[in-house]
Amino acid sequence: MAIAAAATATMALAARPALNLLLTTRRARWVFTPFAVSSSFSSSSSKPSRALILYSKPGCCLCDGLKEKLQAAFLLSGPDSLHDVDLQVRDITSNPEWERAYQFEIPVLARVLSDGTEETLPRLSPRLGVELVQKKISAALKH
Repeated sequence: MAIAAAATATMALAARPALNLLLTTRRARWVFTPFAVSSSFSSSSSKPSRALILYSKPGCCLCDGLKEKLQAAFLLSGPDSLHDVDLQVRDITSNPEWERAYQFEIPVLARVLSDGTEETLPRLSPRLGVELVQKKISAALKH
């Protein structure tokens, strides 16, 4: 019975190669840096890049849910597109200062201001849809 279910799931994935291709060709720019702000925020293109930091930790279901929604939101196009946003995911367990600051608050999203400082964004409800997450982040980055 389990083998038949696995075979059915495998065939279902194989039947959707276009969807898998889309997810691999238009991924968001994820930057995993355990300690300091990475130099990836300075883009080599002439257009300045917008930057976000996500404070999270392994095993946090709220963090994992937000990461999934952010990844989907980064794939959406339109007037609120996030294609030029660099997202840095920081594991708070890798830095005692981050852990003290965010241990009871994660997931925490912060935008990086032009002077390099961070501004914490309002908490996004886990019930928000991907399109609304995209709009809220886009609006927050415009301020």
